[in-house]
Amino acid sequence: MRSLCDCRVIKRDNMDCKEALAVCSDKNISIGITIWDLENGDRLLHIPTCSSPPHGLISLRNQYLVASQVQRTGSVSGGVIFSWPLSKHQATLRSYLLESTGPLSCTRDGTYLACGATSGNIYVWEVTSGRLLKNWSAHHTSICCMVLSSDDSFLISGSADGSIAVWSMIGLLAEGNCDCLTSIVSMSKDHTGAITGLLPASTNSSSNFISSSLDGTCKVWNMLSGNLIKTKAFPLPITAIVLDLLEEILFCGSENGAIFLNKFDAGLLNDPFSNPCGEQIVLNGHHVCIFCRKSITALTSCKAGLVSASDDCTVCLWDTVNYTIIRRFNHFKGPISNLVAISKSSLIPKNNQRTSQFRVCVLDKNSQPTNFAKETVKLLPSSSAQEEADAMLGCRSTNLLEKHILDLERGRTLDALQMKIETNRENQMWAIKMTKHTMEMNQCLQSAYLDLLHDRLLQPHDSRLKMEK
Repeated sequence: MRSLCDCRVIKRDNMDCKEALAVCSDKNISIGITIWDLENGDRLLHIPTCSSPPHGLISLRNQYLVASQVQRTGSVSGGVIFSWPLSKHQATLRSYLLESTGPLSCTRDGTYLACGATSGNIYVWEVTSGRLLKNWSAHHTSICCMVLSSDDSFLISGSADGSIAVWSMIGLLAEGNCDCLTSIVSMSKDHTGAITGLLPASTNSSSNFISSSLDGTCKVWNMLSGNLIKTKAFPLPITAIVLDLLEEILFCGSENGAIFLNKFDAGLLNDPFSNPCGEQIVLNGHHVCIFCRKSITALTSCKAGLVSASDDCTVCLWDTVNYTIIRRFNHFKGPISNLVAISKSSLIPKNNQRTSQFRVCVLDKNSQPTNFAKETVKLLPSSSAQEEADAMLGCRSTNLLEKHILDLERGRTLDALQMKIETNRENQMWAIKMTKHTMEMNQCLQSAYLDLLHDRLLQPHDSRLKMEK
């Protein structure tokens, strides 16, 4: 017979397995965010104020929803990022920024938040303090999507001109690194249309990622070298992509509402895309029209299956085994721009929860000086007239000379600060070089292992019997 405590644990585990779906539009801020129960289709929650661009809505540690907001036409104000705790009925936390915001991405633990702007700039914040750690000009045109690698080591950004950049998070967050361009790992401009999706593969040592574009192609890249591994062409512009949870199938949403299925294997370095039957599988559950172009606007994978959204104001939950629609959701308020699958248990109030609640702060507009920078400012106090005279005479005073030596040893002079910056930059470049070398070695070892496995599988059956005898 189960105890009451055991029943509560089982109930919590069952609730954790259940999923909800958060959706929003980019047409009107009054549409807000709707959260549906994926199991029965019920509406669980509605957040009244939100209008987020594609890739602009994310879940932060499964405790918060964070969304960048579409700037109104003709508005001269800056951008805004909204945050909402899922388990508390609390007012919207609003962070006002200097420019219009776009796609968002965060680390798995929710420590850092990255945002791309329409100007091509990228911003990185520390979430719990709201401190703006870095902002730099990353692309010449508007940033369309961003994603962090599966181990949070790299930030991948794609822009409207088809360019893709990979940035080292270690380099970006390094203290004293003022030039963010030194943190770039690779850059590519092979796409001829705007980037619509970026997917890091968690297999193959996290070294590969997939990109999609309005030029009608999906490409597989090596994250460190920037080398193009394979290109898959489609008859239509690709508007959204997602991998299934096992990373075996790549779903590609198109401009006319069709969803293309492709077998995907990140371990096949020469050709990750494969289709043994030679036939292209297409899902056509949304409204497909050549003239209306009700395109797929968002895709996401969850335990329940594939979820797709379209300009036809519907969301479809797909059975990825039989390729049939399990449930259809109607969003009459407007087309959906974002889909986010969350745990249903995250919506339960946690008033009696003993563990500390993750805290989100208002994000800074401008970079704030760090403690180290503040200390360097304190090193330049207004000196007395006697000290200035002694300094002009070449630090003849023994006390001033001793102080100068002590400041140099502690790294408090401008020369010492410059030396530290140069040292950090050299260490950063060495770390990136060693990371590339390690990933190349892993690829070589994997290739050798696959060749050995292939030879063993092709070994004649009779030779195996001889060897056994």
